[in-house]
Amino acid sequence: MIWKWLGALLLFPVQMVYLVVKAAVCLVLPPKLRDLSRENVLVTGGGRGIGRYLAREFAKRGARKIILWGRTEKCLKETMDEIRMMGTECHYFICDVGNREEVYRQAKAVREKVGDITILVNNAAVVHGKSLMDSDDDALLKSQHINTLGQFWTTKAFLPRMLELQNGHIVCLNSVLALSAIPGAIDYCTSKASSYAFMESLTLGLLDCPGVNATTVLPFHTSTEMFQGMRIRFPSLFPPLKPETVARRTVEAVQLNQAFLLLPWTMHVLVILKSILPQAALEEIHKFSGSYTCMNTFKGRT
Repeated sequence: MIWKWLGALLLFPVQMVYLVVKAAVCLVLPPKLRDLSRENVLVTGGGRGIGRYLAREFAKRGARKIILWGRTEKCLKETMDEIRMMGTECHYFICDVGNREEVYRQAKAVREKVGDITILVNNAAVVHGKSLMDSDDDALLKSQHINTLGQFWTTKAFLPRMLELQNGHIVCLNSVLALSAIPGAIDYCTSKASSYAFMESLTLGLLDCPGVNATTVLPFHTSTEMFQGMRIRFPSLFPPLKPETVARRTVEAVQLNQAFLLLPWTMHVLVILKSILPQAALEEIHKFSGSYTCMNTFKGRT
């Protein structure tokens, strides 16, 4: 037994070096992208914002069917018409992912009408943009129900069939605020941090499940209506991401089976700084960059 453990101990650093070298080679060589022509993709919050761009991108890259979930029928219908104009089959269902019973009911309806979902994109989210003391209790609960618990319900609804088919992918559109919170969005930051932990645990839990994988995307501030009015001190140095860029990189990450994606790449520096700098230094960075007060002008979706 001791020789077995000793062998594993000696082999471990060799495995680490191999994986690092493999990752470096993959950065240089042209990657092989996953074929999406047999995939049925469901996008929550698919009627507008990043969700609409995600639906377009999956359709453009050859997904078989696109299914949209959301709470506003007008937006869902507009997106569905766009996708169908691209030549891709598309359907929409009215569904509030924060409502557990509604998620399970509509998941059953999707399977009966469209078929099995093989790529689930958890994109639906809300933000109220207020401090804790200024936040309404119901609004705080709504953020947690949609941004966090909604992913529990949708994943439980579709993952079992993916495991049976040995073909599936769970995608989470998270936020860099899950790793570095800001004042004025305490509901959003908390829910996204919980969502990140959910996806990290799920990703590890799927390691022994052949054919089923997960991708978590953590983008910087993106120029959508949801964060309308948010202001960064140095917009030239830290410009907001375009939603079409986030969508394109997300679909690429799915095709490459990439577990975690930070956008832009400079956000990796933030993670490193949070690991090594004292809290006082981090607070000065927040003040200098303007993230300390960026929600003071927040208006949100009108």
